[in-house]
Amino acid sequence: MPKLVLIRHGQSSWNLENRFTGWWDVDLTELGVREAREAGELMAARGLDFDLCFTSLQTRAIKTLNIALEAMGRLWLPIEKDWRLNERHYGGLTGLNKKEMMAKVGEEQVHIWRRSFDIPPPAMEPDSAFDLAHDRRYADIDVPRTESLKDTIARVLPYWEERIAPALRKGERVLISAHGNSLRALVKHLSNIPDDEITGLEIPTGQPIVYELNDALAAVDRYYLKDR
Repeated sequence: MPKLVLIRHGQSSWNLENRFTGWWDVDLTELGVREAREAGELMAARGLDFDLCFTSLQTRAIKTLNIALEAMGRLWLPIEKDWRLNERHYGGLTGLNKKEMMAKVGEEQVHIWRRSFDIPPPAMEPDSAFDLAHDRRYADIDVPRTESLKDTIARVLPYWEERIAPALRKGERVLISAHGNSLRALVKHLSNIPDDEITGLEIPTGQPIVYELNDALAAVDRYYLKDR
């Protein structure tokens, strides 16, 4: 039975500051580093092991994976990085404080931007200080100006079918370190969660989610490792 583990990166500096982060590259806090290490220690203690790992091109997810693997004594495992596992692009909201935006435009509007399925935030202006169009990491793609969760799913699922699902079908044990919304995309797909329910799913930082899958890669069980 294929086994898949998902982990959202540990707390980042902009999580702590309550800012919209999206594609902007921020580092882990001390708490985030600890969360990543404790996740690795928990996975090792529960006897989990992996053959292949996937992550985004963002520092907070890459570091979380590396710290967890180091705690497991598995830094040598192969890792594939891809932009399609990046966080949702928050467009013109990038860098802004969520509470300050609520005071400015209203709590309901911010909730729509954060939690609606198919309504993206305002697009990022080309002259924004947070524009990554010329970042070397993304030289071969058109960096989005903004994304809804629906848009994020539209890039995550093809990558799942192209790279991750084939590894699981071969019997490889897979660990994915990614972000709240790219992981929502995978959880929605694997657990068949409706559009109007997936936006309310909270995925805490640094907590491994274990999927027991059948041979068709349908979910037989999903649970947080700390609860078993």
